[in-house]
Amino acid sequence: MIAEDKIIQLINRFQFLEAKMSGDVAGSDIAALAKEYSDLRPVVETVTAYKDLVTQIADAEAMMSDPEMKELAAMELPDLKAQIAGSEHAVQLALLPKDAADGRPALLEIRPGTGGDEAALFAADLLRMYQRYAEGQGWTFEILEHSQSELGGVKEATVRIAGEGVFAKMKYESGVHRVQRVPETESGGRIHTSAATVAVLPEAEDVDVQIATTDIRIDTMRASGAGGQHVNTTDSAVRITHIPTGLIVVSAEKSQHRNREIAMQVLKTRLFDLERQRVDGERSADRKAQVGTGDRSERIRTYNFPQGRMTDHRINMTLYSLGAIMQGDLAEIIAALTADAQATLLAEMGA
Repeated sequence: MIAEDKIIQLINRFQFLEAKMSGDVAGSDIAALAKEYSDLRPVVETVTAYKDLVTQIADAEAMMSDPEMKELAAMELPDLKAQIAGSEHAVQLALLPKDAADGRPALLEIRPGTGGDEAALFAADLLRMYQRYAEGQGWTFEILEHSQSELGGVKEATVRIAGEGVFAKMKYESGVHRVQRVPETESGGRIHTSAATVAVLPEAEDVDVQIATTDIRIDTMRASGAGGQHVNTTDSAVRITHIPTGLIVVSAEKSQHRNREIAMQVLKTRLFDLERQRVDGERSADRKAQVGTGDRSERIRTYNFPQGRMTDHRINMTLYSLGAIMQGDLAEIIAALTADAQATLLAEMGA
């Protein structure tokens, strides 16, 4: 059942925001009001469609007692009643509590796991996969840190992804990704298993994390390039150590000023993520963690190249379209993970 009082409160709030924005609003308040209004609008539209459907059913049922209208009502009622379950479910989803970070940009971190050179090559494949997915979504994909292995694999990559609903979709990618295939370095044709780790963090805003200057140590050092004439000869790389937590962030781009900005933003984001994990851990102490917020050491997915399949172990979903997936076609699996997370939340709320 849908709580009528919650619907009334929501519609009243939406109407209040609408009236407020049409009047005189201080410049400092307009952005927050506009954000809340835009977030509420699709929810109110879903609720309004449901209420209209309920009214139409009630009207059609009342018409059944009118001899002149009974035939028309009898024709309309089955179709109207067939829509009500789907409309009610849509409202239940719209009323689910939202993760406040869902609309934020995200930091994507990719590192090779077990498997040596092949793990680094697979990490590079994942980086390309996410870049193509981001491009397909119309998001920006800014590589902040990218160190390569001698064979062209990824030793470590940090990317900022910005756009509409980035974290809401990308958060399900955190975890260990396992690959089974014949490595380029394998001459005997044997299938190897290796892995890469992916972490997706909601980007921190300045109001989220306050870092005292006494809590950090900033070191500058010589950035190492690919070798030979490419070695950076200036002390442009920046390493920031957060003393209370021991977190260390390094940025080694060409500009020392830009490196400080990048390193501080990454540090704030990691500290913000630590706090989110702590709060989520307290909320989830007596139940299984929701998909997307679990242990990042968990193996979440296997990419089997000989069989052309990808399996997501969290929802037991297997797709035989690995080629398309590696080209960034992640829509189906992310939609399934989102639906599973929503179903879990609905069950917990007794909906």
